[in-house]
Amino acid sequence: MPAPARPPSSRAAIVLATLAVGAALWAAQGLLLPILLAMFFALVGNPIIRVLRRLWIPRFLAALMVLLGGLAITGLLAIQLVEPASEWVREVPREMKQLAPKLRELVKPVSDANRAAQNIARAAGGESTSRPVQVVRTEANDPYRTLTSTPRMVASVLAVVLLTFFFMVYGENLQRHAMALLPGRHQKKVTTEILQSIEIEISRYVLTISVINAALGLVLATGLSLLGVPLSEALLWGTMAAILNFAPYVGPLIGVMVMLLMGFVAFDDPWQALLPAGIYLLLHTIEGQIVTPIILGRSMRLSPLVLILALMVFGWLWGIVGLLLAVPLLVCVKLVLSRIEGMEGWARLLE
Repeated sequence: MPAPARPPSSRAAIVLATLAVGAALWAAQGLLLPILLAMFFALVGNPIIRVLRRLWIPRFLAALMVLLGGLAITGLLAIQLVEPASEWVREVPREMKQLAPKLRELVKPVSDANRAAQNIARAAGGESTSRPVQVVRTEANDPYRTLTSTPRMVASVLAVVLLTFFFMVYGENLQRHAMALLPGRHQKKVTTEILQSIEIEISRYVLTISVINAALGLVLATGLSLLGVPLSEALLWGTMAAILNFAPYVGPLIGVMVMLLMGFVAFDDPWQALLPAGIYLLLHTIEGQIVTPIILGRSMRLSPLVLILALMVFGWLWGIVGLLLAVPLLVCVKLVLSRIEGMEGWARLLE
């Protein structure tokens, strides 16, 4: 007698399970984000470690060299960027006041048309001149919150650095020991080959994207420097563009808005002020439509709709870090699904 078929899961149960997982991811972000960031940085360093391993350098020493090199580059870049970033933070309120006349000059035709339309509407039906009362709320800085958040941030940074080093050194052994738990020699061999190929492809993808974004930021900094922007500020905006480019659509949109603001602050001519945003938009178009598809090919391309949904979900869960990690996580899921028998259709769904 055949066993009775299991009833399908109700939609309510699926929705509740999804909400429970989302709540758990949001609640555990303090634990998950350092681990995910460390895995991301380890994936960037693994291809370099493989090259050093071919030169007979021990894995421990190779990982230490990669980590110290990355920290040195980050530290030197931070030293160069602290002063211009602090100056911009101090000068933004004053510069915003000087920005209004430039914007009025650009939008003067639209303002004139809008004013004429308001006059016609007022003459036709009358318009109340009373304005709603606006309540301005101010919030005083809480020194206790600053004292408690700073050590927590330092601890998170140290945790990311240490986890990155341990992932680069012991990640391979951890994977091997996990495979030993599987039953059957053939299953262990096949699973190990799949995981190794996935790890290699993901490492190459993450490193390639990081190099492309760094090149984009360097070219943008060079272009801004040729326009007359000081070199330290040009490096600041180039670094911003490189980081924002990890979040497709959302990052470039924020970058264009920041470049517009920077252009109007840095240049007196309103039309010359549009050049930084134009250069940024041109470079992003070349990178997104030509450079990245040629280097990575179609196998790493993702559906724009799925990408936007992933950016919305991870950005809502984890903020700016979620936006930066959304694409690498989605690529990881796609590669894993494409290598598992019977799940190829789900991988094609993400393309």
